[in-house]
Amino acid sequence: MRIRRNPNMDTPTTITLVRRSGYQFEIDFGLGTPTLFSDEPPPLGESNGPTPKHLLLAAVANCLSASLTFALTKFKQDPGTLTAVARATVGRNAANRLRVQRIEVEIRLERPGDAYEHLDRILGQFEEFCTISMSVQQGIPIDVRVIGGDGQALKG
Repeated sequence: MRIRRNPNMDTPTTITLVRRSGYQFEIDFGLGTPTLFSDEPPPLGESNGPTPKHLLLAAVANCLSASLTFALTKFKQDPGTLTAVARATVGRNAANRLRVQRIEVEIRLERPGDAYEHLDRILGQFEEFCTISMSVQQGIPIDVRVIGGDGQALKG
């Protein structure tokens, strides 16, 4: 069996942040795409962009959604529209510092669960394909739920 190698595996991922003013940073992803501005809410910043917490949630939810898409298409299933909502629980640690204590991600499929073949196998493995959530989960618990288009809980 030949394992296909991803050419991006050995290449480090690099972004560049430049502080523009206050707590606003310009983020260049180095991909030739538009830059993104991040900011903190008042009283520190002016809410002129997503916060680092928002970016973390977006990365986790996006990776899980892409992994579910990959797993569905691997079994020749049309993922259709997926909608993911991610929530962070933030609280203070023993040193009284704010920390993300838990992340919850809910992914909604377009169709009911019985419209997909091999769904048990797909739901049993898709999280393993997600580089970001598997990495983040080493320090922050992540609860994942998958909901069918009919509102039925399929996982979690």
